[in-house]
Amino acid sequence: MTPSGAADRARRTPDPGTGRPPRTADAAGGRSGRGADPAGRAERAVSPSVRRQARRLRPGRATRAAAGVKDVAAAAGVSLGTVSNVLNRPEMVSPTTRAKVEAAMASLGFVRNESARQLRAGSSRIVAYLMLDAGNPFFTDVARGVEEAAQAAGLSVFLCNSNEDAAREADYLDLLEQQRVQGVLITPIDPDSSRLRKLPSRGTPVVLVDRAIDDDEHCSVAVDDVLGGEIALSHLIELGHQRVAFVGGPNTIGQVTDRRDGARRAVEDAGLPADSLVDVLTGALTVAEGRGAGQRLAGLRADRRPTAAFCANDLLALGLLQQCVSLGLRVPEDLAIVGYDDIEFAAAAAVPLTSVRQPRQLLGRRAAELLLDESSNPDHEHQRVTFTPELIVRTSTRGTT
Repeated sequence: MTPSGAADRARRTPDPGTGRPPRTADAAGGRSGRGADPAGRAERAVSPSVRRQARRLRPGRATRAAAGVKDVAAAAGVSLGTVSNVLNRPEMVSPTTRAKVEAAMASLGFVRNESARQLRAGSSRIVAYLMLDAGNPFFTDVARGVEEAAQAAGLSVFLCNSNEDAAREADYLDLLEQQRVQGVLITPIDPDSSRLRKLPSRGTPVVLVDRAIDDDEHCSVAVDDVLGGEIALSHLIELGHQRVAFVGGPNTIGQVTDRRDGARRAVEDAGLPADSLVDVLTGALTVAEGRGAGQRLAGLRADRRPTAAFCANDLLALGLLQQCVSLGLRVPEDLAIVGYDDIEFAAAAAVPLTSVRQPRQLLGRRAAELLLDESSNPDHEHQRVTFTPELIVRTSTRGTT
């Protein structure tokens, strides 16, 4: 057999390991059966690590790893510093180069590693709002105000719910501190908590929302709840009510005790006996507790039953209103009702609810602004901001006349 015939036979004989013809070099240094292959030579010239990276980034792989800043820099043909500037200081990069880097990010599916940035910076671009009760629309309205201020500053917001549970509140505070949030806004169960006092000294600013505190360690933003309670009771007394129920609880919530104190002040100023204000304690500030309070009031003797009720929040007032309607009691003829917060549902109730209005979104926005100033301004001074409540009179006290 001639040498060329032997070569032909070798090319036609399958490799026993793969079932494919063996590869043999041709005279030009290419691979037999394919002729000259410049692309193949170029592939062999690329280092194995680069080929692995290309395979790793190839679209469609089920286990594809996330692209990093080095991959973006290589794809865009720029330095790591340029990529960093595009991410953190885009104004320092020319529009043309920035567009090139952003196109590389898009093509690679690059997602910024915020955890790594946070580790370097020592804090995140996140603020947290730990609210008292996520089921209460008052607090979701406050959260909207927080979000407005945070978005304007390029920050994100974590929303947490203590659900009026001190242990749960403590767990959240520990977690938020561990996450190195830029600061915490909180409507606390106990504003004098030692845990709250320790956070600023360890580097996490805290602003109290809907709860005033007179100390040198925190900012606070609140409504004058004592005045709010006084306004509510004064309104009912002016309408001729001599015996009024205060519906609210638990007493561990500062807003409840402040509103009750304001109601007692109004009773005293009117020259009425102290027992003109009848306490109806609730276990929570919910619609269900309001219904329960209504059942208890309806069960009192007619000569001892209050002719009006001031509820510590609108949810209680709405529950009380529901129970009155179900029992056939007329509002306000048999029982006049005043709520607190003036949430959207107050005006939309079957009997529109008189309520003490708080500037809910303004509370959140102002609190977030104070927090952002504290976290970035070395000359920050703590402030105690107090808003004045406003009585919104509707059918539940005035009737339809």
